[in-house]
Amino acid sequence: MSDDDATPGEDSADAADTGGAGNDAPAFEAARYPDGSITYPAHPVGPGGEEPVGTVDLSEYTAEVITWTTSTATPPGVREPNHVAIVEFDVDGEPVRAIGQATTGDIDIGDEVEPVYCEQLRDPDAGIREPASQEWDGFRFRPVE
Repeated sequence: MSDDDATPGEDSADAADTGGAGNDAPAFEAARYPDGSITYPAHPVGPGGEEPVGTVDLSEYTAEVITWTTSTATPPGVREPNHVAIVEFDVDGEPVRAIGQATTGDIDIGDEVEPVYCEQLRDPDAGIREPASQEWDGFRFRPVE
């Protein structure tokens, strides 16, 4: 992995990434609805018009890269270049799509990836909003080796 994948203030993209289930990372929560559908992010009303009945932790699953791109004109505080992927999880036969940063630009359509927790997806000091008014953590997608 190259240094150009680093989040501002880090030596590499993995510096603040911790992998999947079994650690102190928060859940990567999707919502489950009475009709069996699952959405990420969660919505107050699902595709069938009903409220969620539970959650699914997507960090316990791997996903397939549907498409990806690299942005070289990023917002303030976001690494440049910024690799972004749309991925699809298979949760008990139900497809769940998510979009987020990839840990590397060395990915391809069809690759298997896993979500990894990152304490800081962007530099809180680079934005125009008060840093305490937002959350800066989240998940990136890392190729499964």
